[in-house]
Amino acid sequence: MNDRPNLLFLMTDQHRWDALGCVRPEVKTPTLDALASRGIRFEQAVCQNPQCVASRYSLCTGLYPSQIGVRNNNQAIQRDEDMPLPTLFERLQGLGYQSIGSGKTHWYMGMYPGAGRDIREPQRSTRGFDWRYQGRMSTGNARERGSVYYNDEAPEQMRWMLDYERKVGPHSGGESFAGYMGCEAPYSSENMRESWLTTKALEAIQRCHNRDQAWHLYLSFDFPHAPLAVPKDYENLYSLDDIPDVDLPPDHVIRNRHFNMWHSDGILEQWQALGERERRQVWRRYYSLCSYVDDQFGRVIDTLEEQNELDNTFILFSSDHGDSLGERGRFSKYSLYEASVRVPLLIAGPGVHPDLQGTVDPRPAELVDIVPTFLDAAGEAIPDALPGESLLAPSMRRGAFAEFHSHGFDEVLHAPAYMWRTREWKLILWFEGNLDEMRQHPEQILGELYRLAEDPDERNNLYDDPGCLVTREALTRELLMHLAFSWSHFPRYDSYSFNRAR
Repeated sequence: MNDRPNLLFLMTDQHRWDALGCVRPEVKTPTLDALASRGIRFEQAVCQNPQCVASRYSLCTGLYPSQIGVRNNNQAIQRDEDMPLPTLFERLQGLGYQSIGSGKTHWYMGMYPGAGRDIREPQRSTRGFDWRYQGRMSTGNARERGSVYYNDEAPEQMRWMLDYERKVGPHSGGESFAGYMGCEAPYSSENMRESWLTTKALEAIQRCHNRDQAWHLYLSFDFPHAPLAVPKDYENLYSLDDIPDVDLPPDHVIRNRHFNMWHSDGILEQWQALGERERRQVWRRYYSLCSYVDDQFGRVIDTLEEQNELDNTFILFSSDHGDSLGERGRFSKYSLYEASVRVPLLIAGPGVHPDLQGTVDPRPAELVDIVPTFLDAAGEAIPDALPGESLLAPSMRRGAFAEFHSHGFDEVLHAPAYMWRTREWKLILWFEGNLDEMRQHPEQILGELYRLAEDPDERNNLYDDPGCLVTREALTRELLMHLAFSWSHFPRYDSYSFNRAR
């Protein structure tokens, strides 16, 4: 048995915080529910930026998006020497772990045909993975060194998925009306990308087991992100009669927003025109994909039990952000509302006190806590520059922070929106315009204030309510002090070089 625990990081894309059976009984996720029953579920966890690229850079470095400089989906750090800090995987690799990466990281642009991004490096690094398996198309100079690609081993299936994504929305990442209506994929689950990624990860775990090496596995899936292409054997896992209808809110709720989403208005009318059972079908397919990825995670857990390694494996599960799925007339992410910014977050295994197994933690947890938590589980000190804290230790936070700088496909970058969230309240400060305009007109900063304890659907904006001014000002001060504290720690003079020892 290794002196250090194995470390398992399970990751999904666009997975709602409540799309777990232990939260909503109609969802079938037995593997994740079992993890929650022998670990801790953080019911108030949020991402730091509700979009894929910025969120993943944040959670893998342990920095806020504004600290690392990747603030939206149109930005990335292409060169390793420009990375301000090592990734989680590089840190663990430096500790002697065999590091396995299977699935989506979203670190580089131009990773598949039609992405339209500038490709500067002929061969990208894996940024800390000894073994790397990719579920996305990659050709020519866009490949990461030493990676094995799904399209190389399953070209027919990958071709179908890419053709389908182009069909439902070539510039939407599949997040079009057609992409959310979804389809039954022509392949059964064992022939789909997530199954292949899991198989490759298990092969790498077996190699480590045979050599008695401590390992870290990052297993990350694209699903349940749209387009909702459900494997054939999962299409009928749910009955429409078991799916609650999605409430269509009043018009003032639909129109109240801190940013206009890039595609939401275009599909709002189509969503409103659907019948009740058609709306349920969207959620049915989304839940089916949650069950599909849960079964893949179950394959890993079963293998660890067979190897007698489960008790020596620290496990963390989360997602990069949520999905509105028609709530507030919205789809996708790209907002600081609950369905978009909240994420599922579970930990289990070594380091979790027996008295806390099966508990729900109400702390204001953040995805920047992932790096400190894994370092703590490995017995390592947490760098002072990181704004996060270990989930294995008591929390010192008063609230949770998130930021949003638009989805990133605009010619001029929006002024940021900032969120400060407690269990009872949420404050959002934002400006309708770009950065230069905000600098010239700070008096025009807008706000939203919701009393989540009484208004969990965020339908009643109390920002201008005279009875809430004291609360609004107190939350504003907490937000400003949190930003001042975080930014005073990083960036700093000695943090611009890529120092793996830090």
